[in-house]
Amino acid sequence: MLLEDQNPQLEETVDGETPLKEMLVTYVGDKTEPDEDEVTVQMIVNTVAEEFPEFLAVVAEENWIRGYRQALTDVETGQKAYEEYLSEQEPQDTDEQSDTKTD
Repeated sequence: MLLEDQNPQLEETVDGETPLKEMLVTYVGDKTEPDEDEVTVQMIVNTVAEEFPEFLAVVAEENWIRGYRQALTDVETGQKAYEEYLSEQEPQDTDEQSDTKTD
């Protein structure tokens, strides 16, 4: 993976601000024993992927489906905008052609 493709949030340290975060930080910290006693988002993702892959698979699949739907919507919107642009250009082309014929 290229450096520019990496999500900087993966390197962020996670604080136990909520009971769930505290549980995850404690569990992942005990399991991975990081050098500086800091658990990152990447460490949590890796641990969940290893121990609960079904959870991440559902999240990834949902994310993919939403992205795919958004792409289709974007294509439809782009096509409509392009068609509107072309329809606006057609009368001008006709007017320009008739102007050149009369000259």
